[in-house]
Amino acid sequence: MKRKLYNSLLEPLEHELVRMARWAKANGERICVLLEGRDTAGKGGTIKAISARLNPRQCRVVALPKPSDVERTQWYFQRYVPHLPAAGEIVLFDRSWYNRAGVEKVMGFADEAQVAKFLREVPTFEKLLVDDGIRLFKYWLSADQEHQEERFAERLEDPLKRWKLSPIDVASRTKFAEYTAARESMFAATHTEHAPWTVVDYNDQKHGRLTLIRNLLDRLPDTHVPDEELEWPDLGHEPLGEEHGLLHPIAPFPLED
Repeated sequence: MKRKLYNSLLEPLEHELVRMARWAKANGERICVLLEGRDTAGKGGTIKAISARLNPRQCRVVALPKPSDVERTQWYFQRYVPHLPAAGEIVLFDRSWYNRAGVEKVMGFADEAQVAKFLREVPTFEKLLVDDGIRLFKYWLSADQEHQEERFAERLEDPLKRWKLSPIDVASRTKFAEYTAARESMFAATHTEHAPWTVVDYNDQKHGRLTLIRNLLDRLPDTHVPDEELEWPDLGHEPLGEEHGLLHPIAPFPLED
């Protein structure tokens, strides 16, 4: 999808997202969105598209590093619970507790017993969240290996994206089929009526973002909350220039070679 077309289709969705956020704040709604998928699927770009126009104090992004030595001794879900949304908040998880059923399983960071225990517990854990009033949305961003390889190559060549690559990415390239099998086992155990999965085609990332955002908005109540009235009196004088005493601005960035 061309950037110009994408931007023209994204803009009205951004307005809807802002209205949705205003509704969530006014009604104390708790919205939790999990974004899962293979490496390079497009989770980061989707999170940016959703959050770009929203108040960062209301819309939070959670992207946890690998667990610490202490966290490895805790109940598995424990480190995720503090990041769940409070009243009026929207939380976007860039990967989530489903790491255990994906990368941890495929790469051998969790054994079969740990994965099986996780898959048994997830439906109950998520039922508790939903029953308590959290609006939980689980998205899987789907992309085939041809597109994954193209995106890996782009990251390898682009110094601004090179930081996204890790030894895990290198190792995962040979385990595409294993990730597919792990995903299907995960869906079989955790695609429930109270917390279903939604799969979105991300072979075209821009098109995928539009599809996901449209789906998310369609699953939330379309309730209009008017903008808060603000009195904006006349300044009463000509705008003042900035004055500097002790400290002065640094030299501006040069605009010519």
